[in-house]
Amino acid sequence: MSASVVALCIWVVAGSIIAVLPMRHQMIPGALLLLSGLALIVWIGAENGWTWSVVALAIFASLFRRPLVALIRHASGKPVEPPRD
Repeated sequence: MSASVVALCIWVVAGSIIAVLPMRHQMIPGALLLLSGLALIVWIGAENGWTWSVVALAIFASLFRRPLVALIRHASGKPVEPPRD
């Protein structure tokens, strides 16, 4: 197994751990995971091919579906509801 896939597995476990935290404690670690996830997808694609990048992108979208929707709403000028605990 390549180093990028091992890093992806660690990234998924870290995302799962952060997901069980209260919302107020998720912001900074979640933002770091969001940024590192994009770099990880590129690394996976470079090392293993585009097929695995698509799989990694699906995992990324699954873990960050709510923040990504909020970013899209914010970018389009629509109101964004604050997260509830």
